[in-house]
Amino acid sequence: MLCDSCGERDAVVQLTRIEGGEVKLLHLCERCAAENGVETSVPTPKHPLGDFLQAVQQQAALTSVDGSRCVFCHTTMSDFRATGRWGCARCYTTFEHGMRELLRRVHGSAKHIGKAYRPPQSETIEREAALGELRERLRRAIESEQFELAADLRDRIKVLE
Repeated sequence: MLCDSCGERDAVVQLTRIEGGEVKLLHLCERCAAENGVETSVPTPKHPLGDFLQAVQQQAALTSVDGSRCVFCHTTMSDFRATGRWGCARCYTTFEHGMRELLRRVHGSAKHIGKAYRPPQSETIEREAALGELRERLRRAIESEQFELAADLRDRIKVLE
């Protein structure tokens, strides 16, 4: 489809204008779109991994660890900057100081600060077991049409809940 404005180049932008309650649809080439104030270049979205790798690169340039190598796999900090990966598990201990500084700058702390798992209290486990047994007895009482017993069990369950 050719540009509606110049009629020479292929239209790459579709511009919708509303003038006086009337909708006008224009197909424009890049040059004519730019003349009408429509930006045709789309900025590249930033990716968090790129920021992280850039921070790693800057950290590596600032530290003297850059010249050291992992004794097991011979990976250097330069290799890590290029690939974003360590060569083995021992690299973490070899480059620990540099990584702690990097994590501190990127995340604000080198330690995990969050919720830790806490097992349920023994009282809670016992109460849940008692509730389960009462519910099972309630189900059997209802099936056998013992409604007075079922009402009593229902009341006991409400107290425990």
